Amino acid sequence: MGTATEDVSGRDDKRAAMDDLEVLEAEVKSCPRCRLCETRKEAVPGEGARRAAIMFIGEAPGYWENEEGRPFVGPAGKLLDELLALIGLQREDVYITNVLKCRPPSNRDPLPDELAACHEYLERQIVLVEPRLIVTLGRYSMAKFFPPGRGMRDLHGTTVRYGRITCLAMYHPAAALRQASLKAVFEDDFKKIPALLESATADFEAADPAVVPSEPPEQISLF
Repeated sequence: MGTATEDVSGRDDKRAAMDDLEVLEAEVKSCPRCRLCETRKEAVPGEGARRAAIMFIGEAPGYWENEEGRPFVGPAGKLLDELLALIGLQREDVYITNVLKCRPPSNRDPLPDELAACHEYLERQIVLVEPRLIVTLGRYSMAKFFPPGRGMRDLHGTTVRYGRITCLAMYHPAAALRQASLKAVFEDDFKKIPALLESATADFEAADPAVVPSEPPEQISLF
């Protein structure tokens, strides 16, 4: 049987063998920062390319994500996969995560303290993945990057800068599945991604690396 010192050393060696994103993901999986740790089955850190040019950020895990510990694996995820294929991409080419890393009971809306508990995780993911383009999926994701006062109806398909990164607002794919009229809107916005990525990459490379992202807005509009 090893000593306590040896056990600690073993854990340190294992941690050293992980990349920084894997370390973060392991922290998320055992996170105790808010009440959701008491009701989750699996925390859902995110997955995808370690240095992805595009990062998709949804709102929170749902039923299937909570079961599997992976983001966007339910019906909304299938639609996301279909549209990625439409523009010549696969999940492995991008990084996918949520603003909230654990499922709220009954898929209720995230609460302010829960969003605050996950804020640092998302910021670290953005720094480590270093995307050129962030695609926000849904209003809670959009609210982190876009100014308050206007809702999804006005902002979908539009962009803002977050430091050196370009952010594109889109409806959540689950909303597109619930409302047939939104599916065409969602697809049209999705088709903007290839051209936006090209310009976002040029803007990222031309920007001063010292540019600091703006503070996240405090309130969001439902529509």
